[in-house]
Amino acid sequence: MKKTTKPPATVDEYIEAAPKVAQSYLKQMRKAIKSSAPKSDELVSYGMAAYKYLGKPLVYFAGYEQHIGFYATPTGHEAFKKDLSVYKTGKGSVQFPLDEKLPLKLIERIVKFRLKENEATAAVKRNK
Repeated sequence: MKKTTKPPATVDEYIEAAPKVAQSYLKQMRKAIKSSAPKSDELVSYGMAAYKYLGKPLVYFAGYEQHIGFYATPTGHEAFKKDLSVYKTGKGSVQFPLDEKLPLKLIERIVKFRLKENEATAAVKRNK
């Protein structure tokens, strides 16, 4: 991220402040998430682009000089462990290198999986 006096307040500002080399990837990531989760709320949280659905975190993403970080919580990554095995991963994170195309279909599948998780959580709360 560029050093600014004020942190980005919107995803547009976040993308604009990201390293130039990452910006087109961030725009692709944003488009894939928004098309998969059109009813989600877009915001900046923890210094990253973030999406919430039904009041709960859905996914986050961030742009760096060498990669795009994608954060779909540990359950989102565990469910797609095999698909994500070709990337550098952590407990709830994955790094998509900037020298490769983004796996947009995989990202969309993960987002849809997380939507269902949030819906299930909301249903349980409603039924209590």
